[in-house]
Amino acid sequence: MHLALIIDPLESLKPAKDSSIAIMRAAAEKGHTISTIAAGSLLLREAVVFGTAQQLHIAARNSSQWCTPQNEKKVALRDFDAVLMRQDPPFDLEYLYSTHLLELAQSNGALVYNSPSALRDHNEKLAATRFSQFTPATLVGREARSFREFLAEHQDIIIKPLDGMGGASIFRIREGDPNTSVILETITKNGSETVMAQAYLPAIVEGDKRVLLVDGVPAPFSLARIPAAGETRGNLAAGGRGEARPLTERDREIAEVVGAYARKQGLLLVGLDIIGEYLTEVNVTSPTCMVEIRDQTGFDVAEQLLQALEKILGEKKPGLKNQVQSTS
Repeated sequence: MHLALIIDPLESLKPAKDSSIAIMRAAAEKGHTISTIAAGSLLLREAVVFGTAQQLHIAARNSSQWCTPQNEKKVALRDFDAVLMRQDPPFDLEYLYSTHLLELAQSNGALVYNSPSALRDHNEKLAATRFSQFTPATLVGREARSFREFLAEHQDIIIKPLDGMGGASIFRIREGDPNTSVILETITKNGSETVMAQAYLPAIVEGDKRVLLVDGVPAPFSLARIPAAGETRGNLAAGGRGEARPLTERDREIAEVVGAYARKQGLLLVGLDIIGEYLTEVNVTSPTCMVEIRDQTGFDVAEQLLQALEKILGEKKPGLKNQVQSTS
């Protein structure tokens, strides 16, 4: 089958850790054809959605150059067997417009994952609140007074923007912190932007676990992102250390409920963030940590994803079934 990934520029990807590269390598090793579509290149013309695509030759894992791209050309998205939306946030207006174009592409025959409408409907911070039985105490708003009351109640809170990634602009505030006012002014832009606060979870010192769901089924290992000394954030981009661990009973309980929901929504790949016993985020745009889990445990989440995608395409495109079976 021929897969296309909508991703950020190739030169920005890091072969040693990038999950999009892990997916492409797993696909290539199974004999599938891989193309990438430049983020921002989507084009609607006469009701057909096109993207600027490059077919890639994926090199062996020990090669110094992980891929060789071919010439760019405009290709209708419906001409690929599946399109994987892997563009990183921020989820700004341009990202929103891309989801609308991808939904139009679906209407003329393209298979797109994660579902464009589900990407729009599931903000990665707010989506966790759909499962309030698993989340810590949470407040969403933009009025400083409400956050001060929340802080007074819980004494120690985390506050973060709704559109961030990689731990950017996440603050910890304790009751009595002299910087409370300036933090609230800064993160809400003087009350003009909505943000989220959650009760601080001391279990963060043991790691912020990333649990990956593939078509609703959790990978058997999480990656616990353990904060560096003096840090509150476990994100690898913020200096955290990744440690793969088998899922706990609580991890599986959360994953089972969220996974069943995600599958119905057309969310093929989801990354749950779990601190201790609590679900804090549901990541749907471009979940990561596949490489670290594979390197430490041998379990290949990218291979799990390809198997799920082959099964889906075998059901949705019966003509592909024999072809998929011959490459598996």
